[in-house]
Amino acid sequence: MVTLLTGLVAGVVGGLAGIGGSIIMLPALAIFLGYATPDRSEHHLYMAAAMLVNVVVAYFARVQHAREGAVRADLVRPILASMCVSVVIGVLVVNVFDGTVAKNALIGFILCYCLFNMYSTVRKLPEPQPHQQRGGRALLLGIGGLTGFMAGFLGIGGGIVMVPLMQWVARVPLRQSIAASAAVMWVTAIIGSVTKLSLLHTHGQHWLDALALAGPMALGAVAGARFGAWCTHRLHLPYLKAAISIILGASAIKMAYDGLSKFRARQTDSAEVDRAPGGQGSTTLTPSESP
Repeated sequence: MVTLLTGLVAGVVGGLAGIGGSIIMLPALAIFLGYATPDRSEHHLYMAAAMLVNVVVAYFARVQHAREGAVRADLVRPILASMCVSVVIGVLVVNVFDGTVAKNALIGFILCYCLFNMYSTVRKLPEPQPHQQRGGRALLLGIGGLTGFMAGFLGIGGGIVMVPLMQWVARVPLRQSIAASAAVMWVTAIIGSVTKLSLLHTHGQHWLDALALAGPMALGAVAGARFGAWCTHRLHLPYLKAAISIILGASAIKMAYDGLSKFRARQTDSAEVDRAPGGQGSTTLTPSESP
């Protein structure tokens, strides 16, 4: 039930904001399912499952955006070309690190994303108009390259990187940025998730476990993504972004607090073992050394 509801919420937020939903799924899995290994290797498992669900979220969001006439091929093609390559690079790079590094990178990224959202909401920056778009193919290739790497490294869809870059750097209107993000993401999420699944064994995890987590979340995401994409074209987005940021920020802080609490507990247990008779910090004399 937890994974089903997680997928539903991730689908709504993903369709609404043009993101894959991982930024909802990963904190939820970390908080409700937790970690059993010291190196947090389960985080790589959660990343693989979330990346699989991103395919579903982005695809159904893309269908809804296409019906609204918001998908622009001139934006999608160059971004997709570079992102298909860079997402694989991101997955390969993060695979070098243990789950703790990947988890902490996600926490830091979520907090930065929330601060950015709150700043943009307070500043109430004007919406770019179609004639204000700047840059050409090279700029869009660069946006796709950076987005893909971050998506692969963090286990996210990439929309939370792409949409602000397209809006602020390329000066593309928000709804067109969101639609382009969904149109690109469902393809790159397939590539990223397959790569991630193939590497799970290096962290002692199995790809079947990722499928078992992804299944219920995907069912919830199917309904949520289309509804969220429909809302994009009808609701006032800045206030929704602020609400989402508050929830995500609280989740990231809880993830960090739980990790710090467990670290302190391990340090305390280690210190008690060292102080105990016969512990690591004690000295036991052999018969030949006794007086």
